[in-house]
Amino acid sequence: MIEVRDLKKHYGQTRAVDGVSFDVPPGQVLGFLGPNGAGKTTTMRMITCYLQPTAGSVLVDGLDVTTDALQVRKRIGYLPESAPLYNDMNVVDYLNYVTEIRQVEKGTRRAAVRNAVESCGLGSVINKNVGQLSSGYRQRVGLAQAIIHDPDILILDEPTRGLDPNQISEIRALIRQIGRQKTVIFSTHILQEVQAVCDRVMIIHEGKLVFDGSKED
Repeated sequence: MIEVRDLKKHYGQTRAVDGVSFDVPPGQVLGFLGPNGAGKTTTMRMITCYLQPTAGSVLVDGLDVTTDALQVRKRIGYLPESAPLYNDMNVVDYLNYVTEIRQVEKGTRRAAVRNAVESCGLGSVINKNVGQLSSGYRQRVGLAQAIIHDPDILILDEPTRGLDPNQISEIRALIRQIGRQKTVIFSTHILQEVQAVCDRVMIIHEGKLVFDGSKED
């Protein structure tokens, strides 16, 4: 589903990502590990078409992120570090708005919103403004917008950040459930999260891929 070859991103003399290559097959949950500044977020942003690579290539379901960006984005659900939320909209209006942006078929939009609300545990806050929610609930809303169009691939940048232990457990369970049918990449600093959720681990350090293998290894 994802093919990355010799991917590089330079900011002046700084090499944020330096020759990273990997493949992700369908139905795999990949944990992307590394300290702050290692290059995880930059790599995710290039896969999701939010940054242009300096060099190298990325194919998503056979489509090049530099020449087929719109089609790539249709196949991906993306939760960035800071979820793209509008604080003055209530939750249900925001999710309806996302279905329009994502061009979900009109006849299925209500069902898409309902499924996202149920999956992310938002039933008790759907009529509240996003700005009134706790950081944990805002993170849930961000996850809901990522899955609302039923994408084949989910890319989640620290999806459990700001959640309490119960919420973390619920989101981990949701990621495991989604991973049975979809390809998932999620970044984290938490080793227990990798053990609980992922099938495979990649570690990036100073822009280079330094480990790619099973969580047991």
